[in-house]
Amino acid sequence: MTQPTEKPNIASGVETNSGPAAKLKFANMLETLSYRDFRWVWIGSFVSFMAMNMQMITRSWLVLRVTDDSPLALTLVTLTFALPMTVVAPLAGALADRFSRKKLIIFSQIGSGIFTLFLGTLDFIGIVNFWHIMIIGIFNGSLMAINMPSRQAIISDIVPDSKLMNAISLNFSSMNLTRVAGPALAGFLILLLDTSGVFFVIAVIYAFAAITIGMVHYAPDREIKTGKNVGGDVLDGLRYVFRTPSLRGLFIMSFIPVIFGFSFMALVPAWAREALAIESDGLGILLMLMGIGATIGTLLLASIGNIPRRGMVMLGASLAWGISLAIFAQLTSFAIAVPFLIFIGLTSSMYMSLNMTMVQTKADPEMRGRTMSIAMMTFGMMPLSAVPFGTLAEKIGTGDSLTISGILLAVFTIGFAITNKNFRKMD
Repeated sequence: MTQPTEKPNIASGVETNSGPAAKLKFANMLETLSYRDFRWVWIGSFVSFMAMNMQMITRSWLVLRVTDDSPLALTLVTLTFALPMTVVAPLAGALADRFSRKKLIIFSQIGSGIFTLFLGTLDFIGIVNFWHIMIIGIFNGSLMAINMPSRQAIISDIVPDSKLMNAISLNFSSMNLTRVAGPALAGFLILLLDTSGVFFVIAVIYAFAAITIGMVHYAPDREIKTGKNVGGDVLDGLRYVFRTPSLRGLFIMSFIPVIFGFSFMALVPAWAREALAIESDGLGILLMLMGIGATIGTLLLASIGNIPRRGMVMLGASLAWGISLAIFAQLTSFAIAVPFLIFIGLTSSMYMSLNMTMVQTKADPEMRGRTMSIAMMTFGMMPLSAVPFGTLAEKIGTGDSLTISGILLAVFTIGFAITNKNFRKMD
């Protein structure tokens, strides 16, 4: 019986593994790194997300400084960064299915570097205001909306569908590794260079991210249709997703954690100040611990490969995420918060990796850019939770607000699981 053939356009980039060592779990975990182009994509993702995670904590610290520690201000800045993803992502997805995904990624990375450099300059000369951070957040969010669909969809151009779980999990591991190193590094660099100096460092990292993706050489074999305009492509993508039952269920299930689970990402800095009274280096350590858990989760998925009943596993991860978040938000001890942060990172990263893998495997190759852009739209809706829960935090405290968020995530996950039998059985 013949073995399935790999994609012909990447055959020259594959370094085959043979012998008993290839059967080890560790070898299986790193399987898709045998593809030359995927190695560059992985490195590029690591560098890009390092810049993004450093930027998130540095921007949050700057916001707290210019707004007297306002949790609502943190959520408003998150709104300016994330909401453009909802508007720009459909267009970016259509472009990703029409044009070079590699060039779109390079353009977004260079643009992010330029705007970060501008923010650092305003901060350095002492004229930065809250509205500066808001406006630059809009541009950075728009560029991220261009970057993410192409960065995710390009993986399916490089590795076979049978390897997507491993490749996407490893790609998320690169992001999660930066959640370990990025916040901690930024927190300590803020003490040494102030926020302006860290923004300058981040701009350089974005430039390097553009260089790494430029090292990718591939010829995608997807069918590119150019008969319609971009607007028609966007509408086709939306119709395709909502007419495909498996994709429709995946996007509904991604919407629930976005609304009720990701509020903690915007509010953790405010929670840390209220509950633990820590400085920027302590905040970096907290986010680093969450990144450790996230890295463990994605590497675990990469080593397991194509697990059965992925729909049920994803539901379980979402439920555990909600329960642990509700408990964590009430803690006032750094030592006790550590295992909860690690577990939140693990469950949320497993959920995201599974969701992204299933979306790509269920979508046709020529529609993957648009389906991934719709996934980015749902994550761009994060401010729908961040703003109300941030407003609630101003009245009842950040801890109580996050507890309510976690409880709602658990309740809505259970409700979806009960009413969607086919999703529970989805592989």
